[in-house]
Amino acid sequence: MFIIFVETHQAFATMTQKQPNMTRADMVAEIAKRTGVSKADIKIIVETFLQLIKESIQEGMSIQLRGFGTFFRKRKAPKKARNISKGITIEIPEHEVPAYKPCKEFADSIKNY
Repeated sequence: MFIIFVETHQAFATMTQKQPNMTRADMVAEIAKRTGVSKADIKIIVETFLQLIKESIQEGMSIQLRGFGTFFRKRKAPKKARNISKGITIEIPEHEVPAYKPCKEFADSIKNY
């Protein structure tokens, strides 16, 4: 009886766990492992790459990485929203947000995974 409980508990725990996320540090470690380059050098490259994406999008440019996707600025239309705690309607003005659109091959690979 105890064995059945343990197996059931383990199966339930496995079903309820979220998919693990990869952090920036995990990514640096994995790239270093796959390439043999030091973590310190990889960290500089990753940080520079991410900073370049941020700066380019802030300047209004988009970044297209063939086989992966495009990072760009997206304009959001003005809209009305409700502040439920105060019971009032507020106007959210038109604004821009960073966005990402995967390339077709990448998106299809996720659908078929």
